[in-house]
Amino acid sequence: MRSVRLKRRGTSLLSRRLVVRRASGFIAAILVVLLPQHAWAATGLDGAAMRWPYALPFAGLLLSIALGPLLFAKVWHHHYGKIAAAWSLLALASLVILAGSMATLAALVHAMLAEYLGFIVLLFSLYVVAGGILVTGDIKATPASNAGILALGTVMASVVGTTGAAMILIRPLIRANRPRRYNAHVVIFFIILVANVGGALSPLGDPPLFVGFLHGVDFFWTTRTIWLQTAIVAGLLLAIFVVIDVWRFRSEPLLGAAGAAKPVRIRGLVNLVLIAAIVASLLASAMWKPGIAFDILGTRLELEDIARNAALLAIAGLSVWLTPDEHRQANGFTWEPIREVAKLFAGIFIAIIPVIAMLDAGHHGAFAWLLSAVTAPDGTPREVAYFWFTGLMSAFLDNAPTYLLFFELAGGDPQVLMHELSGTLASISMGAVYMGALTYIGNAPNFMVSSIASENGIEMPSFFGYFLRASAVLIPLFVLLTLLPFAPILRWH
Repeated sequence: MRSVRLKRRGTSLLSRRLVVRRASGFIAAILVVLLPQHAWAATGLDGAAMRWPYALPFAGLLLSIALGPLLFAKVWHHHYGKIAAAWSLLALASLVILAGSMATLAALVHAMLAEYLGFIVLLFSLYVVAGGILVTGDIKATPASNAGILALGTVMASVVGTTGAAMILIRPLIRANRPRRYNAHVVIFFIILVANVGGALSPLGDPPLFVGFLHGVDFFWTTRTIWLQTAIVAGLLLAIFVVIDVWRFRSEPLLGAAGAAKPVRIRGLVNLVLIAAIVASLLASAMWKPGIAFDILGTRLELEDIARNAALLAIAGLSVWLTPDEHRQANGFTWEPIREVAKLFAGIFIAIIPVIAMLDAGHHGAFAWLLSAVTAPDGTPREVAYFWFTGLMSAFLDNAPTYLLFFELAGGDPQVLMHELSGTLASISMGAVYMGALTYIGNAPNFMVSSIASENGIEMPSFFGYFLRASAVLIPLFVLLTLLPFAPILRWH
């Protein structure tokens, strides 16, 4: 009992420290808002003046994420935050030399407040709330039960988010499959289906679609537009998984006789209500437009976005308060996966600033070839090119900023993209969501699931090992997707 009280006292102290830190950060933000804005006006970044070396910090960060755990695992595990910060500072230093400190500061504030903040707050709230849902009982690791969990998670992903669905189901799946000799393939397909493909039908499902939602895309646009493509891809993936799992299952040694099976139970049901509150917060922020905004170094922060982020943090706090500690302990819940995602993606969002500036320069920038590749001579978009470029870059650049990059490249007008250029927006959406499954860094939950699986004794493949396995399954499906005669039809011209 004394140890439990000490643990709870430590948790309470940690919570108070977190509250103080967040409060001080909020006060600092208010002080910045109150400063004379003309003195802090953004001068902008000239992407046309940049050449490819400005993208090297971003490339270095991606290579560090890919090779660090493989080549110097111990150093990476203890210092990944410092390594990401070093690459970020190098990117910012290059911008200071080019454009000056004020333009760099304005670009940094825009990246953190307009892009990163909403992204990480949603991930954090879903991670915390889903971590309080405990599924107990005995689940036999048969191909049928595994396929059932994957199918359930795929459906859940667009409702509670890929992060939420992954965090709810990955631990029961790991517990069921831990006795099996061959179990890594189960987690690989879980990442592909539950942490990626299943989230294609709503902004809540996958971070890139949430970025589109923040930029004016209707909440149910992807539900109406790409539901058939998502169903086809998910159905084929489940069929492939069943074939592989049946083959692996037949080569497994027979396990010893077990006792009476414990019934499956779901605890922490209050968190299901809180997940509904997260969905309601997103919908409310989309419908409520008070027309009030705060200008912070040239970045407009809308009141509805501030209110949404505050509501999401409050919901996460309620989950911690209302959920018994025993539920999270039984789940093996730790803060490390979300801490790792927060640090690495902060570095990604900062280091990608010059890359986005060069892309925004269009035909005058270092990536003019990319604009030419996705645009026909008459100016019409090549939808197949948008699908493949968005997808392959999402696999290595993270799919949320990549979605935004191609969204802007296609014009950035949500009304035009949802109607006249709906095929282009569908190509960008499918590429970002589906191909985010190709690597561990393609989508934020990928990292979390791999980390949790490794912590629980599953021998997950390396970065390149996972990439090869996922590519062997996914690339043929993506080729098929470009040839399907179902609207939206991806055009080659």
